[in-house]
Amino acid sequence: MIILGLILLVVGFFTGISILTTIGVILLVVGVILAILGATGRAIGGRAHWY
Repeated sequence: MIILGLILLVVGFFTGISILTTIGVILLVVGVILAILGATGRAIGGRAHWY
């Protein structure tokens, strides 16, 4: 999710398509939050791991 968000952010920035930039930022933030919570061992949504 982090990689997809980063790709969309870069593509949206270079092409000038603002919706891609917005979606990229949202995916990047959510991916980082899930990665941090997963690294701490906290269960997210009833699951201990997200695959």
